[in-house]
Amino acid sequence: MKIKVCGMRDAENIREVEALGVDCMGFIFYEGSSRYVSTKPAYLPTQCKRAGVFVSSTVTEILEKCDGFGLDIVQLHGNESADFCSDLRKMLPTDIQIIKMLSISDGKAFSTTKAFMPYVDYFLFESPCREYGGSGKQFDWSLLDLYRGDKPFILTGGIGPDDASRLMKLQHSRFAGIDLNSRFEIAPAMKSVELLKQLINNIRTS
Repeated sequence: MKIKVCGMRDAENIREVEALGVDCMGFIFYEGSSRYVSTKPAYLPTQCKRAGVFVSSTVTEILEKCDGFGLDIVQLHGNESADFCSDLRKMLPTDIQIIKMLSISDGKAFSTTKAFMPYVDYFLFESPCREYGGSGKQFDWSLLDLYRGDKPFILTGGIGPDDASRLMKLQHSRFAGIDLNSRFEIAPAMKSVELLKQLINNIRTS
C-alpha cells in the first residue's frame, strides 16, 4: 500500500514526514486552498515522489510547476475533461504520472472512469464536496467493490490515525494506496508527525 501525504508546505515538516518513509508528498497549487504553496519551500523531498495538485489549471501552468518543483506526479482535482487529460498526457514527459480525482457518491460514479482510462495512471476516489480540495469525510468504502476499471486507485477523504485496520481489510485488486491530509494536521499545511507515524507503523506491521 502506497502512502501519500498531501498539503505540505513547511520545509522542516517536509523533512520530518519524509523521514517516516512515505512514498509521495503532495503540494497544492490551488490558490483557494489554505494549503496553497505560493513559493517553493526551502526544502523539497528527495527520498519520495513529489506530486502537484492542480484545480482546473492550464497545461502551461502545470508544465511550469512540473519544471519548477521537479514533480513526478500531476494530480488533477478540478473539472478537467478526458480531452484535457489527453492533451496534457501528450505534453508531459513520459515519466510523469497523472492522477485524476473523482467524487464517489454511489456506484454509478465509476462509469465516469472509462473516458479517462487511456490518459491517467491512477484514479483518486473521494467523497463529494462543494469546495475544491476534499471534504475530509469518508464515503461508503463498500462502493469500491463496484469499480471494475483496469487502472489502480488511491483512496482519500477523512482517513485518520485509527483507520489502519479498516484499510487493511480492503481486498480490491486495484487498491494501490492512500492519500492523507486533514485528519493529520495541527494547522493548515502542518502535519503531526506522531499521528502519521502511528498510522504508518500500524499499516506496515499488520
